[in-house]
Amino acid sequence: MLIQMRGITKTYQMGSYVVHALDSADLDVERNEYVALMGPSGSGKTTFMNIIGCLDTPTAGTYQLNDQDVTRLTDDTLARIRNKEIGFVFQTFNLLPRATAFENVELPLIYAGVDGKTRKERTWRALETVGLADRATHRPSELSGGQRQRAAIARALVNEPSIILADEPTGNLDSRSGEDIMSVFAMLNQQGNTVIVVTHDENIASHARRRVSLRDGKIESDTRTAGGGAPPFREE
Repeated sequence: MLIQMRGITKTYQMGSYVVHALDSADLDVERNEYVALMGPSGSGKTTFMNIIGCLDTPTAGTYQLNDQDVTRLTDDTLARIRNKEIGFVFQTFNLLPRATAFENVELPLIYAGVDGKTRKERTWRALETVGLADRATHRPSELSGGQRQRAAIARALVNEPSIILADEPTGNLDSRSGEDIMSVFAMLNQQGNTVIVVTHDENIASHARRRVSLRDGKIESDTRTAGGGAPPFREE
């Protein structure tokens, strides 16, 4: 089991009120699953995503990631686990504006202390995987929105993580570019990657093979679908 979460609870103190962002949520995710984590605003999906991504820790409950309990670790240890185990893809791309696509993708490997030869090989491989090798020397301002998101996906892939965790990855894209990006995720899942996409959009969720819906901090439904049927992506 890649992810095993039991009784995940997260509370916040707001003045005299206690807000239950998550309320005893359980979740198992096997390797090579493609999961859409869904829910309306205020449902707890962002909090759940942050805990899955080791960006936050629960108030109560246990989280086993690759058979390691990550709920009681120090911030430094969590940071190392994030860099090794989780590749993040954000709605806003989060690319360095003065760096080329290659340099943006290479950055996590520099942080991880990977040697130069291996960095270059893995960076090129990640760019080729998402169809962006011919834009390697371009800066973000010279790329389309879809190409920027592909660069962000390549950066998420480059450390060969256990999970690709995408937060509303098509939110800043037009519908055609959004469909292309979801096709990239489908391809990555078919190649053996575990993909978790956080979204409120039914069209985006339809690409996944499993939907987990939250409401009021609880898992309301967990269903498996055919999903993942997007056509191959087009190189722009």
